[in-house]
Amino acid sequence: MDEKKKIVGKIIDYIEVNLSAPERLNVEEIARYAGYSKFHINRMFSEITDCTIHRYVKERRLSEAARKLVMEEDSIARIAQDALYQSQQAFTLEFKKVYGCTPMTYRKARINRQMRRKEVVMKHSQAWRCAA
Repeated sequence: MDEKKKIVGKIIDYIEVNLSAPERLNVEEIARYAGYSKFHINRMFSEITDCTIHRYVKERRLSEAARKLVMEEDSIARIAQDALYQSQQAFTLEFKKVYGCTPMTYRKARINRQMRRKEVVMKHSQAWRCAA
């Protein structure tokens, strides 16, 4: 199990470094980086974190967008684009589903809920469980 945790930790580090690079964060590329099949790597990641690689990446991008809403002055459309959403509408719908308010409300209230940051995931459980 410790070996699996090391591998998952390595994958999470890779995801953090490449969070804004869509071509590097598909399961095939991550599996290539880790040296395992995409099926094995996804199974191992899910076993340790209780979420898929795809879900983890999606939630990390959304939490980074939430951080930017509070800490930066970029437009919501720009933040949505940086988070790799196809449109501001798609971003707003997903954001509201996860955070319970629109990005504009979140920004105005200066809320800074720290969901899905590597440090938060590690802090909540030594087993690298998903925070969501």
